[in-house]
Formats: sequence, structure tokens, C-alpha cells
Amino acid sequence: MIRLSIPARQALSKLTLPVLVVAAFGLMLLGKADTILAERARMALNDALGPIYSVLAEPLGAINAAVTETGQLWNLRSENAKLREENEYLRRWQTIALALDAENARLKASLNWIPDPSTNYVTARVVADAGGVYARAALLAVGPNHVVRKGQIALDERGLIGRVTEVGARTARVLLITDLNSRIPVIMEASRARAILVGTNGPRPRLLYWPEGVQPREGERIVTSAEANAFPANLPVGTVHHSASGTPEVEPFALLNRLEVVRIFDYGLGGVTAPEAPQKSTPGRH
Repeated sequence: MIRLSIPARQALSKLTLPVLVVAAFGLMLLGKADTILAERARMALNDALGPIYSVLAEPLGAINAAVTETGQLWNLRSENAKLREENEYLRRWQTIALALDAENARLKASLNWIPDPSTNYVTARVVADAGGVYARAALLAVGPNHVVRKGQIALDERGLIGRVTEVGARTARVLLITDLNSRIPVIMEASRARAILVGTNGPRPRLLYWPEGVQPREGERIVTSAEANAFPANLPVGTVHHSASGTPEVEPFALLNRLEVVRIFDYGLGGVTAPEAPQKSTPGRH
């Protein structure tokens, strides 16, 4: 082993940095001078390191997959626990529902209850969502030889949409519950108080004319009333939502802004079928 004196080692340490700088500068000049040579050197280095990368990629990929699978298994465990809780909750409600159904059947039998007649309906596709004398209406394609008539009730899978106001040879127009000309007798489900649902040409109709001493509550369900024989009772309409000014409005259950398929029910009602003198409906006016 060669031993260097202290002055030699000090001189060598001082020369290390300048030598490295000169070497780096020389490599830069070489790369600028001969681009093809530098590219070949880089590719040769990549080719030499390629098999090493491939060997390292497999265990790294396996480790990554194992970590991902572990995370998914942990999430699956928590989801299973949540599903078990929800199933238990639904089983409790199923028990309650079965008991109530049996009790309801016994009460109907003791009262000689006459069941409501079965209701016929047809399904139609929405082809336009505006037009005519109404700002909030839906045009339905019902096809030839249809049985749709004015006054029939339109619903989607969630709740009330409106009622038929115009009928043609192949189409029908439904006045939506949000139109300014819409007036629907409703019941606040919790208090059983009656009110009138009035369209505003906006996304939510509002409640009017409820009894004195009753206040619509936030989140309270609203269903139809059989007043005036225009609508059947207990069709789902929406829930109460108070606006920023405190006005009780109703958030419809039906997806009125994304209507595609509508069911038109014939309840055999002979009440008011349509407004006789529609107001001028300007979209967006309240």
C-alpha cells in the first residue's frame, strides 16, 4: 500500500475538483462535437442496463400489485362490514314492513275494504321538453292509435311529472308541475295539512294556501290530494325546501330536467284537465 505524505494528499485533494470539472467540460464538448457518438454511447448504456431494468421491474411490479391488492382487500373488508350493517338494518325494516302489511290486511278484512281499481298506463318517450303555450312542458311520442287523453297523469320512476294537456294523432303534451300555470292540490304528509302546489317556471314549485297554524317543515314529504277530482291521492311529489327568503318550495322527486321515458296513467278522473287560459309563461320568471 502506497503511503502519501500529507503535502501530497493535500495537493491531490486540491486537484480533484479541477480535474472533474475539466473532465465534465470535455465530455460536453465531445457530445457537442459528435452527436451521433454521444447518442450511440447513450443507447449502448441503455442496452446494457435494459436487462437489469427488466429483472428489477418484475419484483417491483409484483410488490406494487401486492400493495394494491392489500389496499383493495382492506377496502373490501370495510365495505363488507358496511354492507352487513345495511343488511341488518334492512332486515329490521323488512320485519316491521311484514308486520304492518299483515296488520293492514286484517284491518281491511274487518272493515270490508273495497280495494282501488287497477290502473292502466302507457309508456311514451320524451321527444322535446318545451314548446306550445307553456314554458315547462314535455312533448311525448305516443304513436298512432293511442289511448292517451287530456287530464291523464304522467309520472316517471320517482314521482309526479304533471298531466296531459294536449293530445294529437301521434304526440301528447304534458304540463310539468314546475310550469307557471300548474296548480296541484297536495297534502303535507307529516301534518296532513292541505295546500296548493304552484309552478314558478323555475326548478322548484312553491306551496301556497296551507291552513293557519301549520308551517311546512324542511324535508317534509308532499303527496297529491284528491281534491277537485283532478289527481288521485298520495302520488309522491317531492319534499319541502325553504328558499333563502324563507318561502316553502318543493324539491320534486321526478327528474324533470332529464326526462326520457314517461308513464301516463288513466285514473278515470273527471276533474279539471287543463288551465283554460294559460298565463304568459316566460322561462325563468317567478
